[in-house]
Amino acid sequence: MKSKYKRLGDYIHLVDVRNRDGSIGSDRLLGINIDKEFMPSVANVSETDLTKYKVIRNGIFACNVMHVGRDERIPISFYTQDAPAIISPAYIMFEVHGGELLPEFLMMNFVRSEFDRYAGFICDSSIRGGLEWDRFCDMQIPIPYIDEQRKYVAIYNALVKNQQAYEKSRADLQLICDSFIEVLKNKLPHKRLGEYIQTIDNRNNGSNVKRLRGISTEKMLIQSKANMKGVSTANYKIVGHRQFVYTPDTSRRGDKMALAFNAEESCIVSSIYSVFEVLEAKKLLPEYLYLWYKRAEFDRYARFHSWGSARETFDWSDMCEVTLPIPDMEVQESIVAIHHTLETRKRLNSDLKAQIQNLCPVLMRGVVEIAT
Repeated sequence: MKSKYKRLGDYIHLVDVRNRDGSIGSDRLLGINIDKEFMPSVANVSETDLTKYKVIRNGIFACNVMHVGRDERIPISFYTQDAPAIISPAYIMFEVHGGELLPEFLMMNFVRSEFDRYAGFICDSSIRGGLEWDRFCDMQIPIPYIDEQRKYVAIYNALVKNQQAYEKSRADLQLICDSFIEVLKNKLPHKRLGEYIQTIDNRNNGSNVKRLRGISTEKMLIQSKANMKGVSTANYKIVGHRQFVYTPDTSRRGDKMALAFNAEESCIVSSIYSVFEVLEAKKLLPEYLYLWYKRAEFDRYARFHSWGSARETFDWSDMCEVTLPIPDMEVQESIVAIHHTLETRKRLNSDLKAQIQNLCPVLMRGVVEIAT
């Protein structure tokens, strides 16, 4: 295999197609994350003129070069979907030409951490650290003969295909889980939650629980970011196994409630949090209730029923007024079992994607060593 470093700009050219007729709506608006993947955009474009947005099609790259130095990574990805989408007009789009460089092989180059480090090194001196198009084109990448590129791409594509098939099965299982709960919501009478839960106020004074946690809007317990140097945790609240904890304040969390279920050993949380538990697990499974809390509909309900002026809250009395369908225990257990399988598949799918990301530098290592 013969390979050497070549100027990237000799193999790519800019693409600039706009959504002038407005035929592609906001439901197809994408962004790019630092993991170099396209994702649905979180931008609020309700009053935005989408005719100025760029149209991306199969076989085209897109990247955001405005703050490479700040993030130390280039958000860049290769679009492989059949249906076109739109991206921010601030993004750069380009495609490969000439037949000497496979787009998929180029994307394998972009995944390498060495590429990100070099891009950060050559970016400009602005606060964000932008990377101009000319500097981007001047970057040198190892390019072997096309037949060698095909071998690397074939290995990479086989792994990606397996991961995508696994992700589709996970998506199908998610649909089953969501549909199951939707059927219950529409067919069963809703019961007041206050009859099934009770508030808990156990303090850490003398208990010596050291596992300190915070709460995320993703409904998970997370490592606390608080500086605990010299701070006593005696007054912190204990969250026991299969108990819940939430933050009543809903005004500063993007319309999501910070709530979590503790499926592990006891932990402690800030005294400003509210802790509660299910009264009888034989009537209402805590895990089933947790699934209900994770629905977007619950976040919308909590936000709508929050009250206050400068700071809006969804306090304990509001929580007790929540209503939900409570099916037979056998049905609850079935839904929870499906959800557990779904969560396992989510973790495995995430691991597969991480392994594929790590594989690119391994595959490229031989190319780089020969080129240098």
